[in-house]
Amino acid sequence: MRVPGDVRSGVCTNRLFRALSALERAGNKLPHPFWLFVILSLVLGAASAALSMMDVRVTLPSTGETAAVRNLFSVHGAKFAIESALTNYAEFPPLATIVVVLLGVSVAERSGLLTALLQGTVRRLPVGWLTFAIALCSMIAHVMSDSAYLIMIPLGALAFRTAGRSPVLGLMVAYAATAVGFNSSPLVTPQDAIRSTLSMAAARIVDPGYTITPLATYYFTAVSSIVLSAAIALLVDRVLAHRPEFGADTLEQDFRTAEGLFNKSTGAAPEGEMSATQLRALRTTGAVFLVCAAGIAAMLLPGSPFRGEGGSIVESPVVENVAVFISVVFGLLGIVYGRITRTIPSLGEVPAAMAEGVRSLVPVLVLFFAVAQFLAYFEWTNIGSVISVNGAELLRSLQVPHLALLLIIVLSISCLNILITSGSAMWSILAPVVIPMTMYLGMRPEAAMAAFMIGDSVTNCVTPLNGYFVLALGFVQQFRKGAGVGTLLSFTTPIAVVVLVVWGGFFALWYGAGIPLGPGVGIR
Repeated sequence: MRVPGDVRSGVCTNRLFRALSALERAGNKLPHPFWLFVILSLVLGAASAALSMMDVRVTLPSTGETAAVRNLFSVHGAKFAIESALTNYAEFPPLATIVVVLLGVSVAERSGLLTALLQGTVRRLPVGWLTFAIALCSMIAHVMSDSAYLIMIPLGALAFRTAGRSPVLGLMVAYAATAVGFNSSPLVTPQDAIRSTLSMAAARIVDPGYTITPLATYYFTAVSSIVLSAAIALLVDRVLAHRPEFGADTLEQDFRTAEGLFNKSTGAAPEGEMSATQLRALRTTGAVFLVCAAGIAAMLLPGSPFRGEGGSIVESPVVENVAVFISVVFGLLGIVYGRITRTIPSLGEVPAAMAEGVRSLVPVLVLFFAVAQFLAYFEWTNIGSVISVNGAELLRSLQVPHLALLLIIVLSISCLNILITSGSAMWSILAPVVIPMTMYLGMRPEAAMAAFMIGDSVTNCVTPLNGYFVLALGFVQQFRKGAGVGTLLSFTTPIAVVVLVVWGGFFALWYGAGIPLGPGVGIR
């Protein structure tokens, strides 16, 4: 007997929902990331004790020295853990970088500059480019870190409402683009700073002098943001936008809901109109930015004393300390915009804006303490070296092509990301193994980092364990009272699959062409 299509569809949907519910229950049983790293430290200690008793050791290809596993649960290990605790935290690479970057970005965000830039970009483009503009703006907004979700979701609803299109579709596009391309942006973001410092610490296990800057993958991520925005726009406008729930029957009510939603979330005018003062502030800020960019460029000209050894740009103080320049430029632009629009009426408000940004970082700073200890233990025990060397030898014996290995990393990380939604936490665990292993195989660590970035992004929009998935669902439910997890998943899953294929394929083409990932950084 032939089963009607709608029945088959209902059975498949029920199975999907049961699978997602099981996944959500399993993920919710995981402890807080802080305690997860405490547990991992205990597991590491037990493993180090067992491997030390078996006298497990390897010869490091980079130096020819022998690295034996050391017992973290020994007296020597306990002394190391106690004596190094403060140093481990104080010298944790991402700590200073992320705080410094946020000091400047917080001023720009508090002034309203970033929101104004996003609004101005969306409103000035033709209607046919609207989906592409929202997707690209969502990736530009990554400079605000997780705040990008809070700004872009209501902005997407408003932009589509202004264009006479479904605001529900707009907010879904904004959420999906923000999530699925989280490691892709035409700007250097706080995530770049965290990821590069973690990668550099891992690379120095093999090469103590190796340097990875936040600009290491800039060329690739900047171009990727355009490619992904185009892919999302084609999929949405050609396929997803034609679903009945985005049709004309619901537009009038959705329009009213969108206006209230945007007002409540951002305090802006319903139509997002920019005042003459805001426009003047944007023009002045743009001029200041050009002056700053010209000044930084002058510091990198041939013969400049700010060049690195041998005239190197990559090893120059400007590039190696780019986080400082990012912070200063964003802070200055925020001050200029805020003084003109009176959102920052005096310089006395600037430290408060900086403090507000750092305050939002407190949960991350708490997590960093546990992460810093775990990574220090991991390096001290030499277990990472054993895994990396033996793993590299296994892959070398299997003769796995480098590109194939990188694509395997992409797929593996995309699966892990469904359960471990914190990219910095996941890379803290994996970088000390993945980076040295790929370096022992003769690969650039930045290539492995780029592969991780793809995998860590593409499944963000489909996991209910992502707190912003719940946020986006809450916005959807303001338009559709009966909306559930499946409502959002039915929209975001096709986007995740398409972006995985497109971004993975684009990475393969980039790798095959041998195009540098960033300034002075080859991909092979």
